[in-house]
Amino acid sequence: METQTLALASEIDFSMWALFARATLTVKLVMTLLMIASFWSWSIIIQKQIAYRKARREAAVFDQAFWSGEPLDELFDQIGVEPSGRAQKVFVAGMMEWRRSHRADGGLIAGAQARIDRSMDVAIQKEAEDLQKGLPVLATTGSTAPFVGLFGTVWGIMHAFIEIAQQQNTNLAVVAPGIAEALLATGLGLLAAIPAVIFYNKLSADVDRIIGGYEAFADEFSTILSRQLDS
Repeated sequence: METQTLALASEIDFSMWALFARATLTVKLVMTLLMIASFWSWSIIIQKQIAYRKARREAAVFDQAFWSGEPLDELFDQIGVEPSGRAQKVFVAGMMEWRRSHRADGGLIAGAQARIDRSMDVAIQKEAEDLQKGLPVLATTGSTAPFVGLFGTVWGIMHAFIEIAQQQNTNLAVVAPGIAEALLATGLGLLAAIPAVIFYNKLSADVDRIIGGYEAFADEFSTILSRQLDS
């Protein structure tokens, strides 16, 4: 009898597609949701990796130009009022406010320093929001996917026990497929959650460093303009 049960169990297809096909509708929906969340997370991860690498490269090129000794007005004229680089946008925001703060006679309007600082802070905030876009999806996936997968597992195991009760048979050929289908949901939940958590932490640290660089530049640039204001 035991040999016959093992023979029947060995004939069952335990591939992922077969497990998905045999699962109940609820478990299939859970698995599909987790696979969509996983693909969505990976698309965000790849997109952000490319965007952050580009931002760091642009910032390095701009820093080299900024500290090259070229007059700031000439650098501003070369960049223009609608730059493509993120670090350049912070610089342009400060320079545009600097130029607006000059009266027709060449004098400065009162409160120029505060307005320049606020203009650069607004520019930095806009870039931070754009760089952080999509990260909440990774955080949500990392925190909820295991529980969604666990729900699918609980539902699948419940259905497996109902089937056992209906067939009044507890041999391996009856129990194994239902348990395997249920556990697949947990596996997919972990498969979606683990990369999302790892890359959320990494990308959050990356974006903090990038924004920190913009803020450090804004402080240095503000100091340079402050010297000109005092002179």
